[in-house]
Amino acid sequence: MATSGGGSYRNGTHRNSLKVDRPFSMNSNPKTSVKSKPLSSSGLRRSSTGSIGAAKDDAGVPGRVRVAVRLRPRNTEELVADADFADCVELQPELKRLKLRKNNWDSDTYEFDEVLTEFASQKRVYEVVAKPVVESVLDGYNGTIMAYGQTGTGKTYTLGRLGEEDTAARGIMVRAMEDILADVSLETDSISVSYLQLYMETIQDLLDPANDNIPIVEDSKTGDVSLPGANLVEIRDQKSFVELLRLGEAHRFAANTKLNTESSRSHAILMVHVKRSVKGKHSALSSEKGSNLHMKTLRPAIVRKGKLVVVDLAGSERIDKSGSEGHTLEEAKSINLSLSALGKCINALAENSVHVPVRDSKLTRLLKDSFGGTARTSLVITIGPSPRHRGETASTIMFGQRVENMLKLKEEFDYKSLSRGLDIQLDKLISEHERQQKAFENEIERITTEAQNRISEVERNYEDALEEERVKYQRDYMESIKKLEEQLVKNQQKHGFEKVPVRSEDDCSALTSNTESSKISAVEEVSELKKLLQKESLLRKAAEEEVNSLKSQLAQWKRSEASGNSEIIKLRKMLEDEALQKEKLEGEIAILHSQLLQISSEADETRRRLDRGGSGKVPGDLDSLFSQVKLQQQEPGNGEKASVAKLFEQVGLQKILSLLESEDSDLRIHAVKVVANLAAEETNQEKIVEAGGLTSLLMLLRSSENETIHRVAAGAIANLAMNETNQELIMGQGGIGLLSITAANAEDPQTLRMVAGAIANLCGNDKLQMKLRGEGGIKALLGMVRCRHPDVLAQVARGIANFAKCESRASMQGTKTGRSLLIEDGALPWIVQNANNEASPIRRHIELALCHLAQHEANAKDMISGGALWELVRISRDCSREDIRTLAHRTLTSCPAFQAEMRRL
Repeated sequence: MATSGGGSYRNGTHRNSLKVDRPFSMNSNPKTSVKSKPLSSSGLRRSSTGSIGAAKDDAGVPGRVRVAVRLRPRNTEELVADADFADCVELQPELKRLKLRKNNWDSDTYEFDEVLTEFASQKRVYEVVAKPVVESVLDGYNGTIMAYGQTGTGKTYTLGRLGEEDTAARGIMVRAMEDILADVSLETDSISVSYLQLYMETIQDLLDPANDNIPIVEDSKTGDVSLPGANLVEIRDQKSFVELLRLGEAHRFAANTKLNTESSRSHAILMVHVKRSVKGKHSALSSEKGSNLHMKTLRPAIVRKGKLVVVDLAGSERIDKSGSEGHTLEEAKSINLSLSALGKCINALAENSVHVPVRDSKLTRLLKDSFGGTARTSLVITIGPSPRHRGETASTIMFGQRVENMLKLKEEFDYKSLSRGLDIQLDKLISEHERQQKAFENEIERITTEAQNRISEVERNYEDALEEERVKYQRDYMESIKKLEEQLVKNQQKHGFEKVPVRSEDDCSALTSNTESSKISAVEEVSELKKLLQKESLLRKAAEEEVNSLKSQLAQWKRSEASGNSEIIKLRKMLEDEALQKEKLEGEIAILHSQLLQISSEADETRRRLDRGGSGKVPGDLDSLFSQVKLQQQEPGNGEKASVAKLFEQVGLQKILSLLESEDSDLRIHAVKVVANLAAEETNQEKIVEAGGLTSLLMLLRSSENETIHRVAAGAIANLAMNETNQELIMGQGGIGLLSITAANAEDPQTLRMVAGAIANLCGNDKLQMKLRGEGGIKALLGMVRCRHPDVLAQVARGIANFAKCESRASMQGTKTGRSLLIEDGALPWIVQNANNEASPIRRHIELALCHLAQHEANAKDMISGGALWELVRISRDCSREDIRTLAHRTLTSCPAFQAEMRRL
């Protein structure tokens, strides 16, 4: 492949991608195209938590594409250029949602299978996006992992980072091979790899750059895609695989553009082929059958084949932003054409089109099995936070949404099936619960009966033993007395009667001694028996306590059952509510459809009459069209925007502005809403100002007393105030004074938010600082904090931050001396009070304002006395944004007054 022009062979440290495995004809019958693979029950693995389709689809459905979005953190350039602007996206990972901001108070919400923040680790990304696909490949399926996004948003970092300096930074490709090598046996299994790139519609082998025209061959029967001529390298260990990646990366084409110093100019494709031997129950001759089994029963081992394809798509780019020219421009055109062809295929699949144009590009031919085919596919779209690239971010998000909608649009939510499924599941749970409860009661009864039997048996045993001991000791006592008496008689006969009294006393003494010792021994035995009886009594009490505990557990189970029954009733009621809501929405959709047809016919008639009638009094058809706009503004969705665009095209801006002076207040309200919607689009702002729209809006603030008109007009002025030229026009026509009066008279939080947003935009103009303060702009901002609504406070904080930044810039340039005008107008106490506000938008702007105020040494004394110094110290240590922490730390270390005060304290 030629290497001249803007492209150059890459010699960096990381970048890689993959390719799709078995192709599946996008417009053919799935029954004849899906290639089945034999899977034994022993070889089927249980998918992990993040398995394919776990969030919105069954993991076993072929062709389900799982889409994740990953946000790149701000780079060095964005930290400086966009320091005072919020990110254009807001992530809600716990809800798996993403908000794309259109302006300061409006945003669109999108849902994905996974939402990964800028703090997500490489390990987390791999486990969510790639690991389920790798597990499917090890089970014998084909798997595809792709990365799509604007150039410079981290696609190659996500997929192909080698992680040689920091193992935690390893990308999906390296981690996937680690898992594959850990799961296979190299003695019986094999792993082979191909590494390719698609450059200018030509496929080149990255492991052998001279092989630069590899054809794509499709099997006419099965639809499988193969690349004959591509090198296939067997992998035995992780080290050789990493060396192969490094070799391939060195041969990739890259170029330096304004958006990325190492921008990929080709789509990289890595194919990993896995062959595994599976031992079946008939794989060897059974020894138990003896000689009756012949060689025909000896079957070969089953070989399970899987293919993993990782695709690092080249980044989409706008020529005016990337600055591509010459050969680099041609490369960019080729990249955009191939990505455009891929988008067309996605759209065709999402719309269930009969024809899918897969042959428009080699990229779509290679990837056709990944969407709607038999492959398990994961797509990660990468985006950046910068508001300057909002258009590219929106395009990337919409691509991911179209991929998700491919399956959604072919599904119809079946409430009856869901209800039947829930009823079946409920019956199973109830029967299982009753079975467990019955078994539990039987077990309790058995344990109770056994404990009572054991206690009765122990009591009987001890009573019998005690009686036997008593009888034994009594018998021994009587025998001892009898022996003593016999001995006494013998002694009397032997020694004569005279000596009997003396001998008799000794014998009586011995007899008494023996009797007493026998009694003591008997008492001791009885005492021991009593102790044993007490011990058994304690054991019986413990058994009774255990029985009572089991009874309490049984009561708790009964309470749990009652709670479960109430929850089941709630779920059934929710299902009924959902069915009613569905019917209601279907009725509303039918009404909207009829209204849309009526608007279209009346709009055509209005256009014809306007063409004939010219200017002058507003015709009746225009009133009719506005009435339709009013109806559409009351409905959800995009009806309002469509009606406004149609009105703008058919009537013209000048006639719409003339309605701002209409006597009909209702018509005037809707006219100003139309102007506000038009002002939200940057392309319409210059036309509105040239046609006198800004003057008309300011006149409405001055003359009207309607709260709705004030709110909408202030919102339109806020949109226009985002342009520096319009800011000077607003100030020149007394706009800040009118906004201040409106803020003083308004009570509605939404009106105050719009006014605060307009003043905040004006605060960011260096040339208007003195005039804005002189006409009461700062006082008006501080006055609006009385509302305490978080959205209003966020706009106030933004205005103060913009004003402080302009003052800081002027102080550094030497055009301003003395204390800050914010401090002179009494803003510092409120700033300090809200420096640690719970709402992150308020806190972030206040922290920026404090850092900018602290950069001018003339403010140091007031900030120390007002408690701002310690807030700066807190910001330098605890702020969540690194750029603000760095700015606060640099400010503290560079100001002698702050250093002296900290040393003193």
